Amino acid sequence: MELTVLVEGVSDQAAVEALARRRGRDLEQEGVAVVPIGGAQAIGNFLERYGETRLAGLYDIGQEREILRALERAGLERLGFFACVEDLEDELIRALGPDRVVAALEEHGDLGPFRTFQKQPEWRGQAVDRQLHRFLGSGARRKIRYARHLVDALDLDRVPRPLEDLLAYV
Repeated sequence: MELTVLVEGVSDQAAVEALARRRGRDLEQEGVAVVPIGGAQAIGNFLERYGETRLAGLYDIGQEREILRALERAGLERLGFFACVEDLEDELIRALGPDRVVAALEEHGDLGPFRTFQKQPEWRGQAVDRQLHRFLGSGARRKIRYARHLVDALDLDRVPRPLEDLLAYV
């Protein structure tokens, strides 16, 4: 591979690959591997493992200090690593808007469970975007499935900046 893109999880991998597909790109054909590392705490091990290749990455802003320290220890520059404001799901919810995310839930059969989730005492009265963020992060593999669905629902001129910048970099 000519370039390795390190992402925190499988849902991030799914979103990057879905956007590349929507942009008509075949990352594998281009020599780009998108590798989920299982969380930011694993970055050092992956920088050692892939240090001989050109690297890029996507991470959550809350993990920035850890990511930048690991890059510095590895003697690498920050160039090619892009931060999502809270996380990629938050970026996608803001880019689409809550109504379009709810429409995606309906389209893919999860509106009923989401409405039940909204009735839980700790989530009643919370902003819909916060409810959506939590709902997408709960449940078996929901976050991974919806990474693709939400990227597919995006207007290509409203792609979240970190995702757009990462794909432009690779």
